[in-house]
Amino acid sequence: MKYYMAPMEGITRYIYRNAYHKHFRAMDKYFTPFLSPSQNKTFKTREMQDVLPENNTDMFIVPQILSNKAEDFIEMAKRLGQLGYQEVNLNLGCPSPTVVTKGKGSGFLEHTEALDAFLEAVLDGVDMKISIKTRIGKDDPEEFHELMRIYNRYPLEELIIHPRIQQDHYKNTPNLEMFGMGLGISRSPVCYNGDICTASDCERILEQFSGIAAVMIGRGILQNPGLLESIADNTVLSKSKLRAFHDMIYEEYQEILFGEHVVLFKMKELWFHMLPIFADAERYGKIIKKVQNLKDYEQIIDSLFVEKEFAKERL
Repeated sequence: MKYYMAPMEGITRYIYRNAYHKHFRAMDKYFTPFLSPSQNKTFKTREMQDVLPENNTDMFIVPQILSNKAEDFIEMAKRLGQLGYQEVNLNLGCPSPTVVTKGKGSGFLEHTEALDAFLEAVLDGVDMKISIKTRIGKDDPEEFHELMRIYNRYPLEELIIHPRIQQDHYKNTPNLEMFGMGLGISRSPVCYNGDICTASDCERILEQFSGIAAVMIGRGILQNPGLLESIADNTVLSKSKLRAFHDMIYEEYQEILFGEHVVLFKMKELWFHMLPIFADAERYGKIIKKVQNLKDYEQIIDSLFVEKEFAKERL
């Protein structure tokens, strides 16, 4: 079984990926947060830093592109090819209203004729492997039948299915019936994505669907970076390993970001996802949210790691 790190906007950029890759079991693929083609066809500085090969050594990185214009997708894919990338991923999963209202991400799913034409142009115009990360529809799960007919027309490297509609965002239960339908008829290898937060979650999905080629994990890894080791090796996360992981990210942010408040914002964003792995740590969450300088932050984190243990149900 292969395991992938899901792209999580604002968090899983190269600083996070490098720290994860050093301290935990390596992912088979790491997908970047989406790159959005600009009007002048160039990468934003932040985007370029995230995909530079020197910032992603010894990892299989798949850049993800957010676009509904074939010419823009093709141009960005070619630029990524010049950097040495052999695979790019089309984002048809982002449920954010600011993305959807532009007809991008999961907002593109309701425009099936345009999507079909887009894929035909892209597969013809890009000499690279193309994978897709998709939801099962925008407003209704039944939309997935037509989407699968479209996907099956093209030689995709992989189809990553998050079995929710756009309207679900990240709520409600993944629609495993529709996922099973897609898995059963897909002409491309299928990767499952959605609500893998514990080893038992992954085990349950793999037992139910024997034809899965890979599993993509997002929020589960942000909460417990040792989750893949638990799934694959039955290894339980230790506080010392989590602390070393945290410290590497913290130190790297201080080197590349300007100002204490910017560093604190990024660390608070990380703890929003990671704090639940500690039992009875809600008070620490409130303190971390309010902290205003790095010295106080460091004291809080020292205290958290000393005083609190992991919640067993989160491991």
